[in-house]
Amino acid sequence: MKKIKPIEQIADELGLGKESIELYGNYKAKIPLENIDKSKKSKLVVVTAITPTPLGEGKSTTAIGLTQGLGKINKNVALTIRQPSLGPVFGHKGGGTGGGYATVEPAVDINLHFNGDFHAMESAHNLLAAMVDNNVYRSAIKDFYPENITWRRVTDAEDRSLRNVIAGAGGKNTSPLRNTGFDISAASEIMAILALTDSYKDLRERLGNIVVGWKKDKTPVLAKEINAVGSMMALLKDAIKPNLAQTVEGQPAIVHMGPFGNIAHGCSSIIADQMASTFSEYVITEAGFGADLGFEKFMDIKVRQGGPKPFCAVIVATVRGLKWHGGIEVKNLSESNNDAITRGSENLINAIRIVSKYGLRSVVAINLFPEDKKEEIDLIKKICIENNSIAIESDGFSKGGEGMIDLAEYIANLDEDNKDISLLYDDQDSTINKVEKLAKEIYSAEKVSWGPMTRTTLRQFENQGWNFPICMAKTHLSVSANPKLRGAPKGHTIPIREARVLGGAKQIVTLAGDIITLPGLPSNPNAFDIDLNDDGEIINILST
Repeated sequence: MKKIKPIEQIADELGLGKESIELYGNYKAKIPLENIDKSKKSKLVVVTAITPTPLGEGKSTTAIGLTQGLGKINKNVALTIRQPSLGPVFGHKGGGTGGGYATVEPAVDINLHFNGDFHAMESAHNLLAAMVDNNVYRSAIKDFYPENITWRRVTDAEDRSLRNVIAGAGGKNTSPLRNTGFDISAASEIMAILALTDSYKDLRERLGNIVVGWKKDKTPVLAKEINAVGSMMALLKDAIKPNLAQTVEGQPAIVHMGPFGNIAHGCSSIIADQMASTFSEYVITEAGFGADLGFEKFMDIKVRQGGPKPFCAVIVATVRGLKWHGGIEVKNLSESNNDAITRGSENLINAIRIVSKYGLRSVVAINLFPEDKKEEIDLIKKICIENNSIAIESDGFSKGGEGMIDLAEYIANLDEDNKDISLLYDDQDSTINKVEKLAKEIYSAEKVSWGPMTRTTLRQFENQGWNFPICMAKTHLSVSANPKLRGAPKGHTIPIREARVLGGAKQIVTLAGDIITLPGLPSNPNAFDIDLNDDGEIINILST
């Protein structure tokens, strides 16, 4: 473990006394909700990025580095960041605690079990599934049949074998046979609820409104009808509390919840932002994947549901990432190619456009790599100026906070003015219109193609009064629904194949194209390398 401060010292520097935190060893703690003062406001910076490439753009590293940079110039700053899922940790992508000299510590603990939040969330989710099955088995609710159960189970493993399963095999002493499946825990509605709630009271209400299935007359069955809410609340007693950790340079980091940005809304919790805002002048947070996904959902879901409004956005880009979007293959990205950067900058310009659509200013952070050339960096800066933004070199990975001072000073010199913030659509717009507006104005699509019964399903949701925002589940590798389309494609089609309602999280999830909600392990997963050495140290966790 890198040398870090005792967590009590971090709490004290944040403004929390020892009696105001719950210790989980020497370097981790939970912060009870009573410490939040919702009247306190901060300057919230949301870190987003261009559409990610196979090499990654370093968004988490940039967010952490910026926090350290603001610390270097003596600003009162805190970071809010998502908890990593075990799926990517043992799969392909890796953890989410930054890299190099811009990390959140204790990184190994955070990337694995941390303070048990994910285990509690998964247990609550699957308890509800068991209680739903038991309810149907015992015919406790009239006209609620096995084929009408919609609540799936979750796992925090990338286990493709569980995507589609048959439940109830084994005869009359088990539940009736039905087709079902698993999602990854990061896609759980309870994960989304914990990231969006702001109190125990609100949590109870949201859990009660989870839709677990439908009766014969097409009325929904809710979790509160299953009598599951109390037990779920008991399991989530501590998981709702945000976790206190620190950057490697000693700034407070509040780590809480981890929905994926491609299949969920992709943001750390509202509670984390509120807690950080209570004690800090600046709060740095990040939203999953590119501006078309995490940032859009940050605004249209998180801010819409009560999250603090940002006063500016940082868009992370890399020289090699723009070359990739310009058509260059991975093996050739170290070669100079200004033409490819120019072509690939269409993706960056699109990210700037998306941020500005919400009334926010943007600054582009060029996350540096050793092979980057001065003329390449200067070209990106020129392109940004031509598109009403500014680009600043960032080197948190190699230099920590020292490499982020220019970006930190730029942020610190911005005036706070978010009076013109706007959202993409109105709550009362029809769900179909919301999807089509999202497709055309954010994804630059020509049209939406609707799969069988998808529009009927959405109208059924509307008939229940569910005027919820859209959570688009789509590939993160393209602005379109086709992962092979690089840059900023236009005129394509967004194919919607399924719609799901999250009554507690207050979202309508629309699944586009071939997106899946339970990834599978790659041919050479990180699990091959992770180990525990003879000194009791966990080694070889890949982090980003």
